[in-house]
Amino acid sequence: MSVRYGIDLGGTKIELIALNGDGAELFRNRIPTPVGDYRGTVAAIADLILSADSGLDCDKTGGQPTVGIGIPGTISPSTGLVKNANSTCLIGQPLDRDIEARLGRPVRLANDADCFALSEAADGSRGRHSIVFGVILGTGVGGGLVVDKKIVRGPNAITGEWGHNPLPWPDLAHDESPGPECYCGRSGCIETFLSGPGLCHDASDFEKTQTFENAESVVDAAADGNAMAQAALHRYVYRLSKALASVINVIDPNVIVLGGGLSNIPLLYEEVPKIWDAFIFSDTVETQLLPPKHGDSSGVRGAAWLWPNTN
Repeated sequence: MSVRYGIDLGGTKIELIALNGDGAELFRNRIPTPVGDYRGTVAAIADLILSADSGLDCDKTGGQPTVGIGIPGTISPSTGLVKNANSTCLIGQPLDRDIEARLGRPVRLANDADCFALSEAADGSRGRHSIVFGVILGTGVGGGLVVDKKIVRGPNAITGEWGHNPLPWPDLAHDESPGPECYCGRSGCIETFLSGPGLCHDASDFEKTQTFENAESVVDAAADGNAMAQAALHRYVYRLSKALASVINVIDPNVIVLGGGLSNIPLLYEEVPKIWDAFIFSDTVETQLLPPKHGDSSGVRGAAWLWPNTN
């Protein structure tokens, strides 16, 4: 039996899933991420894998499973080190090599948004479409592009990094230019508006006496009639529409699939396609905006699919 491990290295949790050759789930486990601790993160991933080996009794099931890991960044083609990670303790580190040294077996790393898009294109309901753009709307904002069920990496390993472009068609009345400062060193990046912290900042800043702990609390407050939260959510929908329109203008995907915590807002799928038409350079718009078939599991499943089927 061929077994693949997929690992999703998130800002607050590390999740492992084991899939058989048909994509059926065999095992799943989740542990907290050692936040800000690179060596602790390497050790935690290795321990999670070794624990899964023991739980599946891999010596009796066809040898060691393959290991694919989705990370909130990417490996630089020039240095072999992690770059562009919003989990900044990973930046400049040889993450794949350090994990391989701990395990004594090869691993494959990819951007978490690439893994998400690959999962949806490989075994999600989007498999019939040739061009799939996967979007992560969470602690950060990322993207991955899959064409004919293959990740498009690009020579700089930054394909899909729409979150660090400026928000298009900025509205000066709502302080969209120059915009909030971003950890990347610039201001007004899409991520500063469309991430969970970005939504919280916008809602909290609008009324100085009120703050929100997370994006879910903003959505809940809007549903309860809080006018400030409703206004922030309205701005969020409009900004997402503009930002995705710019993606469609460049790559013209069949499908855009939303992932991350903010993908659970039903309003996005209803309202964004009504708004983005005005910004898309076409007389008709066939691109679909869809939720992920596998929900929160898409990223971790895509990491497992980084290895080919050996059945």
